[in-house]
Amino acid sequence: MRKPAAYELLRLIIAPFERFMSSSIASGVLLSIVTLFALAWVNWLDPESYHHLWEIPFGIQIGSHQLTHSLHFWINDGLMAVFFLLVGLEIKRELLVGELASPRKAALPVIAALGGMVVPAGIFVYFNQGLPTLGGWGIPMATDIAFALGVVALLGRRVPIGLKVFLTALAIVDDLGAVLVIAFFYTAQLNWLMLVFALVTWLVLWQAGRAGVNNLLFYCVGGVILWLFTLQSGIHATLAGVALALAIPAKPCASPGIFLNDARRLLDDLADRRPDQLSLLNDARAIDVIKGLEAGCELIQPPLLRMEHHLHHVVAFLIMPLFALANAGVIFNASLSDLFHQPASMGIIAGLVLGKPLGIVLFTLIARLAKWVELPEGASWSQVIGVGFLAGIGFTMSIFIAGLAYPDEATLALAKSGILLASVIAIVLGVIWLLLSKPQKPPKHT
Repeated sequence: MRKPAAYELLRLIIAPFERFMSSSIASGVLLSIVTLFALAWVNWLDPESYHHLWEIPFGIQIGSHQLTHSLHFWINDGLMAVFFLLVGLEIKRELLVGELASPRKAALPVIAALGGMVVPAGIFVYFNQGLPTLGGWGIPMATDIAFALGVVALLGRRVPIGLKVFLTALAIVDDLGAVLVIAFFYTAQLNWLMLVFALVTWLVLWQAGRAGVNNLLFYCVGGVILWLFTLQSGIHATLAGVALALAIPAKPCASPGIFLNDARRLLDDLADRRPDQLSLLNDARAIDVIKGLEAGCELIQPPLLRMEHHLHHVVAFLIMPLFALANAGVIFNASLSDLFHQPASMGIIAGLVLGKPLGIVLFTLIARLAKWVELPEGASWSQVIGVGFLAGIGFTMSIFIAGLAYPDEATLALAKSGILLASVIAIVLGVIWLLLSKPQKPPKHT
């Protein structure tokens, strides 16, 4: 029996979200495998070859100008700029049409994310007040969206769709907070001339977007130039990715209504032919029709969506695994007891495992009592606590911030160990909690 039109429309709306959740599972599994491999490589196989690999110099030369850095630099400062570009595109889309598009829709994830950043940072400061390690206060503020959503997706129907959307929006706000923290608190001494050049480059890209330029190659080339100026300015180069995302237009170049009329006309032209006589090998008119439809489909897709679509799998299945491989190789010199006695690692563990759920739930509860927000549809308070635990999976972003906060290798290794341990604990607690949680009872209809 044919499904009703309303059902088909609903499937059309949620299909992209389901595909995103499915890819999150695969991405999370791949990240786990790569992380375990990095840990095995550096602890039991050949630690010298591991560290030597990432210090191999690699450079590019344009005329008399040469830029040479280690492979580790190109991953952390180069490829991760593409990761931040995707983060920026997701933030922009959510602000325009997603869960952050209106104050009412944005209130819950923004308030929850704020609590999930402030409380963990406060806990870290409590453990490290007056110590040289205090600079790592931004580490427990971050949430790894790929891991968190991957775990939630694995739980299937145990987590209602409203709660999954809430976690997605919360993690995106969390990423925005991490970007701001990096920009304002983990920036080296500024080179104002290079910063002006970067700003001028961004203004050119932004103005091009306003003028309707939709060629993605133009933005890619401009983004590389923006990255080079940002690198020389003293601001962390990865933030060029976020800046580029803000410049990429979110409006289509053609009206969907005009495209629909043109598409109908083109398809009607093909409909007059018998299906068994339609060939795309020797029918020039049919080929023109298909090419016209293809060009129209591209024109009605905003450049923002096209770039996000192209980048998603590259980031999830190449850049993030490479980052994990290059940064998760921590030699376990410290015992578990040491991790719970060192202020830096203890602040990270307590901040991610306890501070994240405490901040998210506490701020959500205050907002709910003030009647500013409603809980996600179908979600119970117990499930919100479970999501709070999963938000404590710091991993990628936490390791990234740790690298900015601690240039000292010994302290950085301690911080990475704390992040890895905290993320594992957060996954275990979150999964167990959500498996034992009961969904919200549907209201009784009278």
